[in-house]
Amino acid sequence: MSTASKSITQWASDTGEFKRGPSQFRNHISSQSGAEFPPEKGRYHLYVSYACPWAHRTLIVRKLKGLEDIIPYTAVHWEMLEKGWRFATSDEKIPGDNVTPDPIHPDFTHLRDLYFDVSPDYEGRFTVPTLYDVKQNKIVSNESSEIIRMFYTEFDDIIPDEYKKIDLFPKSLQLEIEATNDWTYNDINNGVYKSGFATSQSAYETAVHPLFNSLDRVEEHLSKNANPYYFGEHMTEADVRLYTTIVRFDPVYVQHFKCNVRDIRSGYPAIHQWLRNLYWNVPAFGETTQFEHIKKHYTKSHKQINPYHITPVGPVPDILPLNQVVPAAAAAVRSTNQ
Repeated sequence: MSTASKSITQWASDTGEFKRGPSQFRNHISSQSGAEFPPEKGRYHLYVSYACPWAHRTLIVRKLKGLEDIIPYTAVHWEMLEKGWRFATSDEKIPGDNVTPDPIHPDFTHLRDLYFDVSPDYEGRFTVPTLYDVKQNKIVSNESSEIIRMFYTEFDDIIPDEYKKIDLFPKSLQLEIEATNDWTYNDINNGVYKSGFATSQSAYETAVHPLFNSLDRVEEHLSKNANPYYFGEHMTEADVRLYTTIVRFDPVYVQHFKCNVRDIRSGYPAIHQWLRNLYWNVPAFGETTQFEHIKKHYTKSHKQINPYHITPVGPVPDILPLNQVVPAAAAAVRSTNQ
């Protein structure tokens, strides 16, 4: 979400379309003999932002796979300005676990300091999540989709048996998960950004229509599924990757990114039920979701979108209880059943 010399709007093409740059560090933790980055307790440190949906993936999987005692983490401050993500200072009281100065490099004020310490000539983005090898002073990866898959299996030899059994990428569903990842990433996960960071009307509309078409597609899929997860009775990567966008949708993307064709709580009853089940019933989802970070980061960091840094009060509450829907949604259900 930040580079040394470019703002978000400078990532847009000549036609105003948002172009996300590629991740620069793509190494891999491996349990194979002789691997450069072997799985070891305490060797790796994870840098995240509670605001960032990509980083949020790694926190969810870290908790699902029982890696809390193996991979410690630090959460940056929600504020991201000209120098990118910054660490909280010792006197700031920011909600959320581990929102502290960098415990490994106490003199670092920003995440960029870590990148330049590892690579003085670095010219890429200073992104979260960042998975850092403390022993070698190297960044293993800053690509969330690859970090979570490392967490799936590479630490299985050093975690309790109960966590080894959790398979978020089962062989029987891999083709379906990959196919789902393709369009949910392009149209939904990145689609909200392509809508919100567009700098022309045509670029915005080119992004926002596929976004809602794909949300309709998710709604139809979940409507046919009586089970709690995207692919049935067992949670998979598809749930993790979709959740981090959907939980931010009503609090941020509807107003801040102009994704206001419909909101989740009144426009997508099946998605809304799926979302609330994960948030309220699966601690790895609800306990890693920090709405204050989410709302303040987007509204107070994106000056080109919100120059006065005003954070909307609503929606209230940030997420509805498991057994509650908004009146409009309840009325729609009654109308359908009549």
